[in-house]
This record gives sequence, structure tokens and C-alpha cells, in this order.
Amino acid sequence: MIRSKNIDWYRHLSFAAVGGFFAAYAILLRMGIMANAQTLNLLELLLSSLRCHWPEVLMHLGALAMYVLGTMSTVILPHLFGWDMRRVCPIIDALCAVLLAVLPAEMPVIPSLYPIFFAMSVQWSSFTGAQDHISSTIFSTNNTKQASLSLARHLCTREQGQIRRMWFYVSTILCFHAGATVAYFSVLLLEVKGSLCVLPLIGWAYYMVVCEDRSQETASI
Repeated sequence: MIRSKNIDWYRHLSFAAVGGFFAAYAILLRMGIMANAQTLNLLELLLSSLRCHWPEVLMHLGALAMYVLGTMSTVILPHLFGWDMRRVCPIIDALCAVLLAVLPAEMPVIPSLYPIFFAMSVQWSSFTGAQDHISSTIFSTNNTKQASLSLARHLCTREQGQIRRMWFYVSTILCFHAGATVAYFSVLLLEVKGSLCVLPLIGWAYYMVVCEDRSQETASI
């Protein structure tokens, strides 16, 4: 069992690899669509509405509903059943990977990504950072911004803490892209069934959650 004052960081990096895998998997197999976030989906929902393409509108509304439902589940499930979403989230990620492996390659693009829309919204709401830093494990925009700000502050003030902060965000980006690299070779070799290759990454992420919980229990004694 891993015990470290940085265990939450290791857990964070593990889920960043999972997030990177699902992001790249969707892009590689489903016409460049990234299903980890909603920006593109909401824009396409608007454009489809303006063009009166109602079947497309319904598909994008479905993607939005999956994302909203996933986010809300991280509040509702603990409230109703007392579930620990930090433990439930990796199970949802694993079920997502299995479901993706059996969805036909020829099915419509947006509905084929519904499992990722749901699972990644759960992951983002269940794990919002580590080491007192807010950081996403499912996309890289804010991580890039925060790394850039930390570097700028260090150059201006020579504060060493900003270097540590920058490294936190850079390491998150690196692990995200390591997961994306795994997705690339998985899709290259196995195509749709390549989603199953994320299962070891999810298993490790779950183990990191267990280690973090054990570490906190030990520290509280």
C-alpha cells in the first residue's frame, strides 16, 4: 500500500491518464469529437437549431442530458444512498469502457459518445484537483493556463512555490497525454474494442483512491 504526503497528487495524475485516454479515443474513432466537455456540443446544438436540423438537435440534447445527469449524480447518489463517488467513479469509467467496446462503429457519432459524456462528467465532479490546486483530469485548457501563470509569476518574483505549482499542472498535462498515447495505439490495434485497454489505467486509479483513503485514516489516528 502506497503511503505518501503526495498520494492525492498521484491519484490525480492517475485519473488524468484515464481522462486523456477517453478524450483521444473519442477523437480518433468519432470524427474528431471530444466528448470530455460540452463547449463543442453546445455550439453544435445552437448551430443545428439555427439550421433547423432537428434530428441533430435531439442528438446534441441527448449529449447535454448525459453530461448534466452525470454531474448531478455525484450529488444525488451520495445523498440518496451514501455512496462514495470517489470509489464509484472508477467503476463508472470501467463500465463506460466496456460499453464503448460493444457499440457498433457505424452508429451515429454523437450517440456513440454518450457513455463518455456521462463518465467524464462524473469524473470531473468527483475529482476536482489535489494539493490544494483546482485542476481538471478530463481536459487541459485551465491546466495550461495555470502552468503559464505560475511560470510568469516565478519569472517576475522568483518565488520557488510557483515552480512547484507549475510542475503540478505540467505533470497533469503530461499524464493526460500519456493516456491519450495509450488510446492511440489501442485504437490502432483494436479499433472500437481498444476502449478496453483503459481498464488497467482505471484499476490503478482506483488503487490510488484506496491508498489515499488509507493514508488519511492513518494520519487521523
